[in-house]
Amino acid sequence: MVRHVLSSVSTKVLDGTDLSAVQELLDRDPVTNVFVASRVRLAGVDPWRLGGELWGYFESGRLTSLCYAGANLVPVEAGPDAIRSFAERARRQGRRCSSIVGPVEAAAALWRLLEPAWGPAREIRPTQPLMVTTEPPRDVPADPLVRLVRREELDVVMPACVAMFTEEVGISPLIGDGGTLYRARVAELINAGRAFARIEDGKVVFKAEIGAVTRHACQIQGVWVAPERRGEGLSEIGMAAVVGHALREIAPVASLYVNSYNSPARAAYRRVGFAETGAFMSVLF
Repeated sequence: MVRHVLSSVSTKVLDGTDLSAVQELLDRDPVTNVFVASRVRLAGVDPWRLGGELWGYFESGRLTSLCYAGANLVPVEAGPDAIRSFAERARRQGRRCSSIVGPVEAAAALWRLLEPAWGPAREIRPTQPLMVTTEPPRDVPADPLVRLVRREELDVVMPACVAMFTEEVGISPLIGDGGTLYRARVAELINAGRAFARIEDGKVVFKAEIGAVTRHACQIQGVWVAPERRGEGLSEIGMAAVVGHALREIAPVASLYVNSYNSPARAAYRRVGFAETGAFMSVLF
């Protein structure tokens, strides 16, 4: 009996032949899974295009769970057995990611198994509420000065992007390669029409980007207000502008996740129309 159970489950690195099964699995929860789904939408499943591996957990020949193993380690639809399998593969491979990110239960279970080999973490954020909206803001007017960033404005927005990243993650994105990869990512979002800012006298006072995108949902990220302008309500009217654009032009659902301790941001997002529907956890290295 034990021998039969063991033979019915397996984990492997997925490839293009698994694409339809991967998409079906990601569609189970298109909002929670939007990051990995957006990567698959752009690059497919083959590791050389995806920028990382996609591990699949199979039960009786059916794909039931995923784990994206790239710059982040992200479990998807992963129960306890799948988490154990992914953790074993991750231990054997060694840590190549800068973070573990995912729904609280799955990410916490994965970290418990990996901590003896990968710990200590630089920082753990145990609860990051996932917030979702499907309707344009009703009670907050959109800031008419928030607009899409133009390609020639990359150098204008980069200082704000670096400041946001450093404040949020705790390390500068310029470390290592001098910011080459980070600058390329910001440029990619600008070129895709997914970077927004309010720029006054050549300086960014509010910014946000739409990072992950699928036909089902999109995820807003990088929300930042210049420190000297905080407390003026710029984040609310700015987010109202971004959310309105996102729902009109990009996807029927807009989401984001925020640190649980950031009460002002959570309150601002609620006023714009977001509701908390779940929670993520992040382990930063």
